Amino acid sequence: MTRNKKTGVFTGTMIGLSMAISSLSYADNHPIKIAYIEPLSGPFANVGDAGLKHFRFAAEKLNAEGGIMGRQVEIVAMDNKQSPSESVQLVQRAIDDGIPFVTQGNGSNVAGAMVEAVDRNNRRNADNKVIYLNYAAVDPALTNERCSFYHFRFDAASDIKLEALSNYMATRDDINKVYLINQDYSHGQFISQRMKELVGEKMPNAEIVGDVLHPIAQVRDFSPYIARIQQSGADTVVSGNWGNDLSLMIRAAESAGLDVNFYTYYGGGLGTPAAVGPRGQDRLHQITEWHADVNVDEGLEDYEKWFQEFKSRYPEIDWYYHRIYNQMYMLKAAIEEAGTTESDAVAAALEGMEFQSPTGTVTMRADDHQILQPMYISVMDENAKYDADNSGVGFRTIANIPVEQATVATSCDMKRP
Repeated sequence: MTRNKKTGVFTGTMIGLSMAISSLSYADNHPIKIAYIEPLSGPFANVGDAGLKHFRFAAEKLNAEGGIMGRQVEIVAMDNKQSPSESVQLVQRAIDDGIPFVTQGNGSNVAGAMVEAVDRNNRRNADNKVIYLNYAAVDPALTNERCSFYHFRFDAASDIKLEALSNYMATRDDINKVYLINQDYSHGQFISQRMKELVGEKMPNAEIVGDVLHPIAQVRDFSPYIARIQQSGADTVVSGNWGNDLSLMIRAAESAGLDVNFYTYYGGGLGTPAAVGPRGQDRLHQITEWHADVNVDEGLEDYEKWFQEFKSRYPEIDWYYHRIYNQMYMLKAAIEEAGTTESDAVAAALEGMEFQSPTGTVTMRADDHQILQPMYISVMDENAKYDADNSGVGFRTIANIPVEQATVATSCDMKRP
């Protein structure tokens, strides 16, 4: 009886140990998955598809280098149709599937819903937490009043971009009448409000002559908006528009012969350079963390090979999201430092991380999980070494913004586990 009981205990222990070893082996051998939650259908499908190609290319490069702790990286594509509610459901699906990381960037309204979903899950399910890696949603609230321990932003927030952009614009003597046109959601609303303040603070000889917010992804004909810009007498347009909303606006401006300078966040993105072509010479500006000719200026030959390989793989698009490179390699460093994909440990490793990016040192600020990085203001130039969007025209750096000038304070009151 005693012997049988001991045998039973021993057998049960061995079974439990076997299951634990099997579970450990499963974790060690199976991919580290990242759920990519973006529009893969609808008006912004081209943007979502481009981002997916970026992530999968970066994952392939990581995997060719041995992966993360010997495990391969897999990008799991999920179509959110640019819907916040759909995105929340997909976050839950990723959690149910045991995916420890979700990533998204298109739409701060979507990002806000995802932050709430991630926080809600992580409060309720301590054994199945998830980290949200944000590569493009730039509403400052996400790293201020809505900051989260489980949210990390790898793009510069909108207030950082506007600070740098307005500093440059203040040095220009050809800016007198500024027109603001933006998408009507949190991102565009912030630009509208903050840019008016910055013009008043830094540009005493300039005035705002128009301020329009339009429905996101619903305008097919921007010619009425362009007519209003023409009537205002504006010499400068500032816009945070992205995707087809920017491409269609630029195309309408060119069709109407609108002679203004455009200062944008995403002028080098999909469709826009092709829409303007050589007519954007010295007129279409963007502020970014990188563009192709930065490599020419700063001798980044290894990274030049990276984006040339991407271009040869996907001739229809350019390597545009340098921040995805930073995100993927910083995640790798954090997981390897933590020795696990467990969310609290990885988040703690990402906090305060300094990373040697091809463009210089970038830091994930611990206070709010906002990345701090060098920025570049560039303008379309037909003499650029690399064209953008197969347009025959590329971008030339006109202002190199060091990290200390691409930083603003945060009001985040981080709640940590």
